[in-house]
Amino acid sequence: MNPLQKNASFNGPQGPVMLVIMDGVGIGAGDAGDMVAKASTPTLDWLKENAIYTTLKAHGRAVGMPSDGDMGNSEVGHNAIGAGRVFDQGALLVKNAVASGDMFSGDQWQNLTGSLEADQTLHLLGLLSDGNVHSHIDIVIAMIKQAHSQGIRKVRLHVLLDGRDVGPTSALEYVAKAEAVLTEINSAGDFDYAIASGGGRLFITMDRYSADWPMVKRGWDVHVKGIGREFANATEAIETLRSETPGVIDQDLKEFVVVRDGKPVGPIVDGDSVVLFNFRGDRALEISRAFDDPDLTEFDRGPIPDVKFAGIMQYDADQQIPKNYLVSPPSIDQVMGQYLAEAGVTQLAVSETQKYGHVTYFFNGNRSDKFNEATEEYVEITSDLLPFEQRPWMKGGEITDVLLDSINQNKHDFIRVNYPHGDMVGHTGNLLAVEVSVETVDLCLARLKKAMDAQGGLMIVTADHGNADEMYEVDKKTGQPKLGKDGLPKMKTSHTLNPVPCYIYDASGTASLRLVETAEPLGISSLAATVIKCLGFEPPADYDQTIVDVG
Repeated sequence: MNPLQKNASFNGPQGPVMLVIMDGVGIGAGDAGDMVAKASTPTLDWLKENAIYTTLKAHGRAVGMPSDGDMGNSEVGHNAIGAGRVFDQGALLVKNAVASGDMFSGDQWQNLTGSLEADQTLHLLGLLSDGNVHSHIDIVIAMIKQAHSQGIRKVRLHVLLDGRDVGPTSALEYVAKAEAVLTEINSAGDFDYAIASGGGRLFITMDRYSADWPMVKRGWDVHVKGIGREFANATEAIETLRSETPGVIDQDLKEFVVVRDGKPVGPIVDGDSVVLFNFRGDRALEISRAFDDPDLTEFDRGPIPDVKFAGIMQYDADQQIPKNYLVSPPSIDQVMGQYLAEAGVTQLAVSETQKYGHVTYFFNGNRSDKFNEATEEYVEITSDLLPFEQRPWMKGGEITDVLLDSINQNKHDFIRVNYPHGDMVGHTGNLLAVEVSVETVDLCLARLKKAMDAQGGLMIVTADHGNADEMYEVDKKTGQPKLGKDGLPKMKTSHTLNPVPCYIYDASGTASLRLVETAEPLGISSLAATVIKCLGFEPPADYDQTIVDVG
């Protein structure tokens, strides 16, 4: 890669350039479900009137998803922001590999399935929904049908319930769809296909960033050992658990085991094969390590079954997790962080645990290590282990304290930060908490602006996707909220297809910022070229169009 060239007319501001990513804060319709519009946000209001302001695309093809009907997410969003260009992401890569048949004709699938004896089981584990963020039900159904076509006698499905990237209480729709396929196969001959275990994605299995290893242990116990509350089938389990905890949403449902004749139908035992069919990496790493890493010490697994394990993708290429995978992940290279490191730009990346990996690993193109230990500093603020609606301010204050220390002492040339509030609290469906979360971020921005004014810095405030901006499900024809059986608006906990804001504030007054006119709206991938411009360099030729010109 060629080194960055200095801008002939602008050397950068006196203070730092800071990129603030307000996770999940999109631009909604301004209706009753738009908590971003409802929240009191005097700092954002001021920036809209007094700074450079535009909107950016943060979903669909603009972030490498299969279609513009696919919402963005934090993983692909930070990939796009950090890389400065758009790469096809896991959802599209897996979809294409299934459609072409390459996934099933590859060596890894054949290794997993070709040696199974009649009494051995193929286990399929993952998030059962069509959110297309971590997984898609069509992929697992394709895997089930492929196993059937190969004559595999016994398949067990271990389902993680979503309620986050899809409707908050939609789990039974996906269970019914899967059960219909399993029943059809079982009725056609000597096959035994069944759902074996499950539970909410925020209660079992899908922890990330080592925030809550007991969550992974609960998943291991229920999926592998068959230890958990017993039910005759998944539908009975979900209906019972809901009735016992009114108002609970799918992601928080406790674990369950399906039993037949008094015994679990699907513990994972020696000789079996296991596929984790989630294609997004952050919440797949820990359960993958549980299967792959003989030296794992984070929890006691007990006797570890001798199985063949593969992920549908490799979730961390640096650490080779997992060792075996069915589809190659995107190869993201020449990211902004690497260019800046090689140019000697000092960098700070900050967030709390929930999004720390996004401003480091995902921002750096799915790379765990720093590019230059001497010039890069990463700070993780430990997240609370509490439901986010109970503490919607999260660690905003502590994150801001770290940033202010850097700004006030002019420690770093480029600072990037993720405030997780609008996304993490948005997923809870608690409107008051979401409103508070957005207001918390605005209060933090006020503190940052004051410091940037004092130091003569340049601040870019944006988001990676929407969430808090659309908390009700909306009827596409009428534009009105959909109503539930109780006559109240149906809550929406998933991301949105809305654009995100971008405010560029030059506190130094030296950059002479000019918004670049384009025929089509830019995507968040244009933020990298913009940051590089604001630092006083010329962006790489293959980076997406800068949002502003300087000098």
